[in-house]
Amino acid sequence: MPVRLILGTETSCDETAAAVVEDGRVLRSNVVASQFHLHQPYGGVVPEVASRHHLEVILQVIDTALAEGGAAWGDLAGVAVTAGPGLAGALLVGVNTAKALAWAHGLPLLAVNHLEAHLYANWIEVAGRAYREPELPALGLIVSGGHTDLVLMRGHGSYQRLGRTRDDAAGEAFDKVGRLLGLGFPGGPAIERAARGAAGAPRLRLPRAWLKGSDDFSFSGLKTAVLHVVRGEGGPPPPAPEVAAAFQASVVDVLSRKAAAAAAREGVRSLLLSGGVAANGPLREALVARSPVPVFAPPPVLCTDNGAMIAACAHYRFDGLRAGTDLDPNPAMRFAI
Repeated sequence: MPVRLILGTETSCDETAAAVVEDGRVLRSNVVASQFHLHQPYGGVVPEVASRHHLEVILQVIDTALAEGGAAWGDLAGVAVTAGPGLAGALLVGVNTAKALAWAHGLPLLAVNHLEAHLYANWIEVAGRAYREPELPALGLIVSGGHTDLVLMRGHGSYQRLGRTRDDAAGEAFDKVGRLLGLGFPGGPAIERAARGAAGAPRLRLPRAWLKGSDDFSFSGLKTAVLHVVRGEGGPPPPAPEVAAAFQASVVDVLSRKAAAAAAREGVRSLLLSGGVAANGPLREALVARSPVPVFAPPPVLCTDNGAMIAACAHYRFDGLRAGTDLDPNPAMRFAI
């Protein structure tokens, strides 16, 4: 059978990304233009700045992805684009660019849900790692700056959301606590680095919101508890590394225990970790230790937003994701209702 090459593009937040993926798993190229330096002074993503930067670099990123992937437009089976959820202006740049390119080259346009695509990062082959295809049904734990979801994946395109955050997403909590501790933005990597500087297990123990009888999550109370500690309301505040370690331990404990329990209850065959927070080392270790089934986690470069996961998702859902040139971005796009 001829190979199927798909160009995937991603502009849902602050990464301008494009990739060429072969047959949903072979990574031919993966190009990401980061905006980290633009948003760091503000401690978070500025939507207008993000949209403007996407507009400036997206064509160059796509051209580079095609060149590095050894693909011409005539080699492609389709153009896949993140249609939502995400920042409205950022999505608009990506969707309009993909529509124009697909129309100009006579290619199918494939509208991809950003959250669904994060799961498919686990289907991509990574150089130097033995490849295993996740077995279905699977439990997906999607943890990022805007989302924390537990999703039952019965098959390609067949999902049921079991739980979600009721307030702050895990990544959002990492960012806010990072600011409270003066560790900078983004908070996830900064807190993980700081936590390594804590001497042994943290003496400080922060609360865990178990929400018994539910697969939902809540991190707002934990964030508030850190604020009280930093303000010294219960005594002199511990050093920042100890607070970082205690915060990270609380988030990891809740995420890993609830995901492992859901995996056992639902009788799945795989547990899929994905999203930006999936790059956290202690979270990966805790899931492997507690899960009753094999745990899949992409390398860090495929945890954060990228075009490869968009292309991989489009391959496995090729017919179901076809869109016309009347496609509009949907910042509040739903997934796994």
